[in-house]
Amino acid sequence: MTHSSFTYPSIGTLIREELRVQRKTAVWLADELGCNRSNIYKIFNRRSIDSELLLRISNALGRNFFQPYLDRLDN
Repeated sequence: MTHSSFTYPSIGTLIREELRVQRKTAVWLADELGCNRSNIYKIFNRRSIDSELLLRISNALGRNFFQPYLDRLDN
């Protein structure tokens, strides 16, 4: 099954939405990751992300952000 006909939300969009659901702010996530708030806003606009950073964000928010990528694998 090919997934090319469906547009997936960007990883940045998924992270921003999870923060909203958890009622947490970009400042909170920046503090958790030890970076500046401006870096978090840059992450929100990304279509792809470094795996180590994604792991840190997943741990901070308690959500597996790797799962959307795994779901897209063709088996």
